[in-house]
Amino acid sequence: MFTVSQLEFLKELNPAQLEAVQTIFGPLLVIAGAGSGKTRTLTSRMAYLVAQGVPPEKILLLTFTKRASKEMIQRAGALLKTDCDKIIGGTFHSISQYMLRFYGYLLGYQSNFTILDRSDSEDLIHLLRNSLGFADAKKKFPKKETLATIYSKMVNQQRTLEDLLKTYYPQFLDFYYEIERLLIEYQNYKKEHHLMDYDDLLVNWLSILKTYPQIREEIGKRFEFIMVDEYQDTNTLQGEIIRYMAERHQNVMVVGDDSQSIYGFRGANYKNIFDFPKLFPNTKIIKLEQNYRSTQPILDLANHIIAKSKIKYTKNLFTLRKDGKKPVLFYAEDETESSKFVAEKVLELREKGIKLSQIAVLFRSASHSFDLEMELTKRGIPFIKYGGLKLLEAAHIKDFLSILRILSNPKDFLSWNRVLLLLEGIGPRTAEKIIETLKQANNDFFFSLERLTYRFSFLEFKALISLITEVVKFKEKPSNCLLRVWDFYQPIFQRVYYEDYHRRERDIEALLDLSEKYETLEEFLTDLMLEPIEIYEKKPAELDDHLVLSTVHSAKGLEWHTVFILSLIDGRFPSVYSLENEEELEEERRLFYVAVTRAREELFLISPMTTYVRGEGKTLAKVSKFIKDLDLNLFQVYHKKEEKKLSLKDSKNGGQDIKPSFTKNLFRFKIGDLVKHPHFGIGEVMEVVGEEKVRINFPQKGPTLLNLKYTKLEKIIN
Repeated sequence: MFTVSQLEFLKELNPAQLEAVQTIFGPLLVIAGAGSGKTRTLTSRMAYLVAQGVPPEKILLLTFTKRASKEMIQRAGALLKTDCDKIIGGTFHSISQYMLRFYGYLLGYQSNFTILDRSDSEDLIHLLRNSLGFADAKKKFPKKETLATIYSKMVNQQRTLEDLLKTYYPQFLDFYYEIERLLIEYQNYKKEHHLMDYDDLLVNWLSILKTYPQIREEIGKRFEFIMVDEYQDTNTLQGEIIRYMAERHQNVMVVGDDSQSIYGFRGANYKNIFDFPKLFPNTKIIKLEQNYRSTQPILDLANHIIAKSKIKYTKNLFTLRKDGKKPVLFYAEDETESSKFVAEKVLELREKGIKLSQIAVLFRSASHSFDLEMELTKRGIPFIKYGGLKLLEAAHIKDFLSILRILSNPKDFLSWNRVLLLLEGIGPRTAEKIIETLKQANNDFFFSLERLTYRFSFLEFKALISLITEVVKFKEKPSNCLLRVWDFYQPIFQRVYYEDYHRRERDIEALLDLSEKYETLEEFLTDLMLEPIEIYEKKPAELDDHLVLSTVHSAKGLEWHTVFILSLIDGRFPSVYSLENEEELEEERRLFYVAVTRAREELFLISPMTTYVRGEGKTLAKVSKFIKDLDLNLFQVYHKKEEKKLSLKDSKNGGQDIKPSFTKNLFRFKIGDLVKHPHFGIGEVMEVVGEEKVRINFPQKGPTLLNLKYTKLEKIIN
């Protein structure tokens, strides 16, 4: 029994949060406005359920990253001052794969099925496309990446192939029957070889739930309370999965904000949050409107932005922090002026003691920050740009994991193909012969492996077969498996990636360290597929304090002291693709709302009056329709001629306006000089082009023409 003191955390909740926490039976929809304490509400409710005597293992928490669920469960335990680790948490994909390990046999899958990531799916589509002869078509057949996107959209958006092609890819309608046949072959191949891509995890789990009432009953008994975070970002399949998993008891709480639904391009269906009361007729709706992040002037702007939405749950964000600066709307002359404005204001904020890491510059598309990046580099302001590269997309990691996947599922012939082509003496034809032999082996699979070493007596092939046979036979821990695979792969790795294998080695070491905490190889591989590790590039890498540059999509869920939003002009924000589509334009409006609500104290909106268009040169820009829709009393408005009102001075320069001083650098360089560039490293001047440009040969990049106005070059004294 829990004491009154252990429930002290309930006193920290506002009335709406408390009501959501204590409503534990029946369907509950919580509309959580930006910064309204959504995570606190979820974690408090988990703790409250346990305090009411609910066994932790009877609670299921679904989030959009495994890390988020883990952190929430830990916080629930901290609130209750007891262990809540038995609460089951994860993503829709991770929970679906977990269930399919138990129930996949109902669809004909072995429990050790292999999960394909996006790149694997594309490779399989490519193999099947070639085998069907579609790659030889006279007209241009869709690329593997496009085909993978088409198939994924069909699943996630629940649309027919014909509808999808007409809407997005009319140029491929002539290939309708070929694309349809390839899709059938793709599905058959996966099932035959016990493979599932990301979409299959949801489709197959939903199929089992729909088909087998007894499974729904078992799941209802196993998870008596279901909670879902970020419900506005679920797709139609995920909404259906929740409906069936909660069918027995209806004890399901979903939390989300329709105003922050911004992932339609991934298949998210923002209508899910409006349809929830239809799926669960007795739904109780609670709105969280008190904001704990931003000042009231910023929230006033956010409220006016979202008030223009045509479909919404009406809410009005408010805060007890009534004071604060109005958001600044700056009409810059052009992108160069925008970049100077941001750089100067960032320097001023840093002088006031605001860390660079507490300042963010947001934009609709990654290309919109290129001019700013040059300005920041020139001024020596360190920055980091999100988003990063997925580790699993690196070729050496895919090689390494392909070997592990063969150990987990010896009939994963897609991985076999990749691994065989790494081995000395084996080309595409030999690899095909080996795979065909293995496909024909039934109960005597490992005997067939042994016999193949006599037919194909390549040293590395023999070593591979020996590795597979021994590891599968002794069923070692994942960490031992990885070490043995590394011993086998290392000489191949050094041969294939000889130019930079020392740098790539660190990635392999990271996997070896990661494997230590796993008990089974299947669990390790599943987590890697469902929670890809990301690497972000810092500029410069050694600095911890850096300005954040980010697309708005990558910024969701984050917050900063000060936020700048770039390029608020039609065609950029909103994007050019949304201007003629009302539904996409509505999502762009929600994206703008998300950007605005990332700011705690200060917000700057920047709209350049002119922009550069390829082929047309400098043209007049149209102020974003999202700005034109708003009352200008919500802003402090400045034009270029009024810029001095902002008092953007460089305190290091005695309060004088900053003036670029490039001319002293224009004639410093001559042919043959060695120079150092902050990104490209050391290079040699090949040509001096006029007064402001030089062509430099960088060993890692090749000949590059640079404008000295925007480039920071350091001459190396020989």
